[in-house]
Amino acid sequence: VFIADREPFYGLFGVFNDSLPDGWGRLLVDRYLQKCGIDPGTVGFLYRLTLLSSNSMGALEYEPVNILNDDNALLDFDHLKIEFDKILNSKEVDDIDRYFLLAGSSGGARPKAHMTINGKEWIVKFPSSYDRADAGKMEYDYSLAAKECGIDMSSTRLFPSSITSGYFGTERFDRSESGRVHVLSASGLLETSHRYPVMDYEHLFKASLFLSGDALDIQKIFTLMCFNVYAHNMDDHAKNFSFVYTDEGRWRFAPAYDLTYSSSFPGEHATTICRNGRPDDSDILSLGRKYLRENDARRIMNNTKEIVNTKLSEYLKK
Repeated sequence: VFIADREPFYGLFGVFNDSLPDGWGRLLVDRYLQKCGIDPGTVGFLYRLTLLSSNSMGALEYEPVNILNDDNALLDFDHLKIEFDKILNSKEVDDIDRYFLLAGSSGGARPKAHMTINGKEWIVKFPSSYDRADAGKMEYDYSLAAKECGIDMSSTRLFPSSITSGYFGTERFDRSESGRVHVLSASGLLETSHRYPVMDYEHLFKASLFLSGDALDIQKIFTLMCFNVYAHNMDDHAKNFSFVYTDEGRWRFAPAYDLTYSSSFPGEHATTICRNGRPDDSDILSLGRKYLRENDARRIMNNTKEIVNTKLSEYLKK
């Protein structure tokens, strides 16, 4: 019998904690429970796992399922934005059941909806109360710049809006033609909470070498690390990196996600480089030399910096 420690996941192993929503998703769970006449504070984490619909991240499923049937019809995005604003401002909404189902096991503070669009499963994001007015367009522009840097990402789109600059959407990489795909975040893998800045990028390199031993994954992580530094994405915490289990029966570094301009209260990256939360080129190269040829590390670093400064200048200068 294996028993998980109380910390950091309240007695759950990291792989199961990955399934649970936090931030926006947890807010909807609590509101849904309240509507059902249940005090959210009395509901344990094992019961919360049974509230997950088929929209939950990864391939794990939990029984019994204490949830209504999922109605995943496409809704008007602007209508969703208005309703999500009400929820964020603690106002009553008429269709909390449906919004709860749309959220799946969403993490992060920004409202999200899981939708089927043209036969593909997508995650569409909506601005939170503290987001910039152009948050959707900005994340879309960031995805285009990241792809130009050589970073592996799922398909992305900017869905039109009459009240915002648009809604950012990305196709889910935990779904494939053969079904659901197992996903394990760095947080779940390393049993470390994403709420505390305790991870270094070297932990990702070591985890990748242990899981796949693939040099291409090492290059992917290094490129993503460079992008996060130069594009000012300081919200690079342990849940924003994942590994996927492929049809070939091996773990690989997952496509990148949650790439956008973000700051932190202490002005440092959630994941450090050489234990420095405010890394510079010397820190990047110092770590890069340990896992890549120095010429390759320098080339990727300089190329990423140039693309970011060119493509994302309008955001970085604000």
